[in-house]
Parts: sequence; structure tokens; C-alpha cells
Amino acid sequence: MDRLRRIAVGPAPLGKLLLRRSRRYGPPILTSPQLRSSATAIPSPPTTPHPRHSPRSTIPSPIPYQPPSSGLLSHLPARWIPYAELVRLDKPTGTYYLFFPCLFSTLLAAPLAGPIAPPTTVLATSLLFLSGALIMRGAGCAINDLWDRDLDPHVSRTRLRPVARGAITPRAAVVFTGFQLLTGLGVLLQFPTSCLYYGIPSLVPVACYPLAKRVTYYPQVVLGLTFSWGAIMGFPALGVDLLSNTPALLAAGCLYASNVAWTVLYDMIYAHMDIRDDAAAGIKSMALRHEASTKAVLTGLAAVQVSLLAAAGLAVGAGPIYFAGTCGSAAATLGMMIWKVNLTSVTDCWWWFRYGCWFTGGGVAAGLLGEYLAQLRGLYGDDGRGRGKREHAEVITPAAS
Repeated sequence: MDRLRRIAVGPAPLGKLLLRRSRRYGPPILTSPQLRSSATAIPSPPTTPHPRHSPRSTIPSPIPYQPPSSGLLSHLPARWIPYAELVRLDKPTGTYYLFFPCLFSTLLAAPLAGPIAPPTTVLATSLLFLSGALIMRGAGCAINDLWDRDLDPHVSRTRLRPVARGAITPRAAVVFTGFQLLTGLGVLLQFPTSCLYYGIPSLVPVACYPLAKRVTYYPQVVLGLTFSWGAIMGFPALGVDLLSNTPALLAAGCLYASNVAWTVLYDMIYAHMDIRDDAAAGIKSMALRHEASTKAVLTGLAAVQVSLLAAAGLAVGAGPIYFAGTCGSAAATLGMMIWKVNLTSVTDCWWWFRYGCWFTGGGVAAGLLGEYLAQLRGLYGDDGRGRGKREHAEVITPAAS
């Protein structure tokens, strides 16, 4: 006790050091004035760690998986829910993004068919594309989750996906994906035979996209090549032979490239939702590569998309309704999105990703539909808009297919 008292009443620096250490590691010990005025014993060290140094106070426990209690998935049998989650049945935005390029090409190709495709044919073709988009998007999600089953547990947004959390084994996911691909082939066989030659090669970028984010900061480009494939498919679906119709081939190429730019744009916004987790997990993306200049990159992509839409219209001799509806709406909606989106907010990025699909995709589709109806009804008179382009279009008859 005498020794402790000598330390406590020693030089001032030592007394202050003891006080600082006491404040850091627990209740303060008695300083020299307190020892002189108190006859009580020095309190014993605390038996529990200080809250500041408790390991549980700084590491939040992960939220466990909870089965869906509302929405479409809540009405499914419990055994089906993991497979519905695997194909993102409750998140259809990706299906819409995959469908819109198919719809664009169908509407752009319809006036080029000889004779011009009737509305019933355009509607039936669009519905087939919608069913194919639903199936193939689900297959793409399953392939992605199989590739990423070791990465998804390290990203907060994806750690509860069915393969990542162990609700579906990799083998079961592979079998399920095989059934989806066979179903997608069944849909593809409903189109003319030439569509097989255009459609089957799309499986290559579908399989390569999950690998791209491991080796390059530009996986969004690979995703664009995949999701934009439908911008070609509408032409052979309506019997327009791209190899013998140069204007149609140029239009299809411009429309495809325009959709690639659009896909890169919206997926770059989407990637900002996971930018911190991706960096920690070693996942590459354009959001990481261009984090400081994302809006400048988005603006450039929007300009490319609108320019290529205009080039597609020029290639087929489209009228003013096309340019006002497609190019005008795309420029307005993309400009608004780029200006408004808060890239540091997960909620805001998701909102613009979800609804930007309808703002831009719906506007472009409306312009294409208006142009198709104008040519169908002969609103452009006898100036021959689009008609000269149909002279080289080859209609594939059932016998030829």
C-alpha cells in the first residue's frame, strides 16, 4: 500500500498517465488527491470487459434468412421457393431489360417485311420473345449463381441467394438450369429455322459473363453483348433476311450496338449498389474502375446510345415519328436519370435501375410502335419511307423453314 501511495503521489506526468490508462481500460483508479482524502480500498478490476472493447459491440451479427412472407413467392410451396429465388421470379426487372431489345427489333423489322407484318404477327412474335426472355433470364441467373457461389457469401446483397446459402446444391442447380435451357430451345423452335443460327451463339456470352468480372473491370460490356442479343432476333423472326438486305443489316447492327451502350449504362448504376463489397471480395466492375467519373462515363454512353438509334432509323428510312419517339425519349429519360441518380445511395441506384427500364425502354418502344403504325396506315403518303428497304426483304415461308 505504501508503494502504491508513493507511485500515486509521484511526479505529475506519471499521475496523468495512470488517469489516462484508467479512462481507457475501465473505471478510474484513485489519483493522489483521492488517496489522501479517502480511507477506502482501491476498487478491484472489473470482471466484464468494457463495452468499447467488447468484440460483439463492433461486429453486427448477420441477418439470417427469412422465407418470403408477402408477394408472389409467399404463395408457393416451400420446396419451390429456392428455385423461384434462383431465377429471380420476384425481381422481374432483369426480364424486362432482356425483353426490350427483342421488342425493339420486332417493331423495327415489321415495316421491312414484304408485305408489312400485320399487328397480329407482331403481337404473337413479341409474346414469344417475352416468354423466351423470362426463361433465358432465369437460366442466366442460375449460371451466374453457380459461377459466383464462392463470392456471393461475401457480398451482403447476394449472401442469401439459394446456392450461396446452401438451399440448393450446385448439382441440383445444374440440372435445373439444363431444364430451363431445353425449355428455351423449345421456344426458339417456334420461330423460323434461321433464328436458330442467330440465337444459339448467344449462349457463349451468357456463360462467359460471370467469369468476366474476375478478370476485367469491364464485365458490363460482356453483359451488354449478352442482353442485347434480342436486338438482332426480331429481323429473322419476321422473315427479314439480314444477309441479303443491307439496310436491314445496318439497322440491326446499329440497334444492337445501341442496346449494348444502354446495358452498360444501367448496369454501371446497378454495380454502384455493391461497390464496397465488390472491392473487398475482389470482384471487378466499371463502377470501381471509374468511381470518380461515373456520371461522365454515363453521359458518354447515353450519347452513343441515342446516336446509334438515330443511325438505325436512317438505315431503314424511318420517318419523323421514329426520331421524335425513340431518340427524343431516350435522350430525355437518360439525361434525367443521370442527373438525378445518387450513386452513393443503394436505394436510389436500385430505384433508377428498376424504373429507368420503363422510362427509357418504354419510350423507345413507343416511338418504334408509332413509326410502325404510321407506315402500316400509310400516313407518310407515297414518299416511299421504308418501302424501298422492303424490296430486298426475304420472307421465309413455312415450307422454306
